Amino acid sequence: MRSLFWRILASFWLAIALVAGLSILLGHMLNQDAWILSRHPGIANLAQQWTERYETQGADSAQEFLEQRKRRYHIDVQVLNESGDPVVRGTFPRRAAAWEARQHPGEEQLPWRRLTVEYTSPKTAETYLLIYRIPHPELDAWHRQSLIWPLSALGIALVVLTLFSLLVTLSITRPLSRLRGAVHDLGQTTYQQNSLARLASRRDEFGVLATDFNRMGARLQSLIGSQRQLLRDVSHELRSPLARLRIALALAERAGPEEREKLWPRLTRECDRLESLISEILALARVDADQASAEPVELNGLLKAVQKDASLAAPEQTVQLNAQPGLSLSGWPTMIERAVDNLLRNAQRFNPPGSPIELKAAREGEHISLSVRDHGPGVPEEYLAQLGEPFFRAPGQTAAGHGLGLAIARRAAERHGGRLVLNNHPQGGFVATLELPLEPNGTL
Repeated sequence: MRSLFWRILASFWLAIALVAGLSILLGHMLNQDAWILSRHPGIANLAQQWTERYETQGADSAQEFLEQRKRRYHIDVQVLNESGDPVVRGTFPRRAAAWEARQHPGEEQLPWRRLTVEYTSPKTAETYLLIYRIPHPELDAWHRQSLIWPLSALGIALVVLTLFSLLVTLSITRPLSRLRGAVHDLGQTTYQQNSLARLASRRDEFGVLATDFNRMGARLQSLIGSQRQLLRDVSHELRSPLARLRIALALAERAGPEEREKLWPRLTRECDRLESLISEILALARVDADQASAEPVELNGLLKAVQKDASLAAPEQTVQLNAQPGLSLSGWPTMIERAVDNLLRNAQRFNPPGSPIELKAAREGEHISLSVRDHGPGVPEEYLAQLGEPFFRAPGQTAAGHGLGLAIARRAAERHGGRLVLNNHPQGGFVATLELPLEPNGTL
């Protein structure tokens, strides 16, 4: 993954490197002979002014002009004709000239900068060679005093840093703007799961954030949809017992004392059914709402406790437990216990007397499989995919129930990041299997 942190850090380092490189390049350019000859106030136009002075006022005046320049700018000047002979004495000492002539290339650097320029007089057509020698301290001082260098360096720094800052800012604000739009759509319940697909394809922190946001949005939409469907189903399922209660109460109001006594058991049964339905609805809601942290779960002890409770609830049914020793995982023990208990109660409704219910637990790779098998009639294949939906019951069932047991088990499995697998056994009966990962990876 290309970390956004490293991209920003690399961008700033690259910007600094470019500023430094361009500054060095600018300094090198400003130190060229042509730049100095055209910009230095002691050298610019010196050849033209000296030639005019020499041709109009003579050699003494031209020599005085060179000495004035030396006193003001500390620049030594030699002037040679086409034959290489001095035209005037100049201001460069002969000893220094002789010492300079004895220096070979690659030896110790000279203490001055030597510049040469040829100038042809427009009046006499004579060509003169002017040799300038500027001491390095004087040249460095001129560079420092010149406004071009600091202004140019500042301009380069501002341009480069502005460009890189703009790129870094856009690389941060654009994804944030898309995320803000997605958050707004999610709040308005108009979120589309593919709205952040392009951002999720990035291989940095924004890509990871967009991927997690897509998962969260999908989960929230699924929860909202399931809650709406659950509300519709609950309202539908509650109408039947409430309608029966109303009828029984209406009959009790018009009936005599003896008939009223006969109606009380019916009212009690309807109240019990209503209480049982509400309890299962609340249990289903708690599976989605529970946000406690996962904890270690020792499955062998939990399954033995569930087996004991199931045997007490239905003594005529035998529950055989076959579990590998030492099974444990990280999760929510209450959810797992409720899920397995619901699977056992579902099996007890359809299992014929005399046939044991088989409860098995085993580790398979990175997950643990908990299966409950009964020897009942099973479920037609076309209804297997719908089992586990709230309030769905396969046609033809006569056993009591509200269609919430398998829904609770499925929600518990999904809360752990696992799944509920429902199948008919090849040898007859029905098998419900909870596949739970060792570490929960489900999302709310």
